[in-house]
Amino acid sequence: MTRASDAYLVALDDRFSGARDPGRAPAMAAYMRDQFPFLGIPKPARTPLERDAFVAAGGNAFDEKDLADLALACWSRDEREYQYAACDVLRRRVQVLGAGFLPTAEQLITTKSWWDTVDDLASHVVGSIVRADRSQRALMDRWLVATDIWLARTAILHQLAWKDGTDAAWLFDACTARAGDREFFIRKAIGWALRSYSYVDAAAVEVFVTAHAGELSGLSRREAMKAIERARSRSST
Repeated sequence: MTRASDAYLVALDDRFSGARDPGRAPAMAAYMRDQFPFLGIPKPARTPLERDAFVAAGGNAFDEKDLADLALACWSRDEREYQYAACDVLRRRVQVLGAGFLPTAEQLITTKSWWDTVDDLASHVVGSIVRADRSQRALMDRWLVATDIWLARTAILHQLAWKDGTDAAWLFDACTARAGDREFFIRKAIGWALRSYSYVDAAAVEVFVTAHAGELSGLSRREAMKAIERARSRSST
């Protein structure tokens, strides 16, 4: 690890050790289907601890190398709160991350994988990097067809925060490419990505869903149309 990332882990360990709650930990683990152990620190309590550790370690000076080392170190810890902390730090310093961070992002996405960290990395880290460097869209093309479902989910979701900057043609092509997938997390991602874009262009999403109704799963269609149908219901009352 770099000196900076080591300082952050020391500061974080100190704060987490005093806040751990073994009574809460089993329920938090159960919510994540017992994929990971927890310290038992809920987000409202965890966030200020992370912020204090970030300040204590001089986090505003962290560069891409520091962040990569820090994230991998947090991923090596057993308790899930450390992975959440890494995601939060990456979001805080995402402006210093470039294409050189994407191999690390891939390692994070494909290790200790579950929707909680994958979705955060997809929309707030990978998405930010690709938006700033559109040449990395080629990597999203490769991830989209990957056999690893979490890379494919990341590709589908990476434009979530782009709003009216979304490349709609790419989004619709991506959804079509994985429309027949039987994996729940892919089907859900398709619906979520389409629903997010429906706030920008509801008509385009509805046209797409209608045209591809025979290919999209019921889950993807329902998720895609949620906001449109809510708006329609409100306008008819």
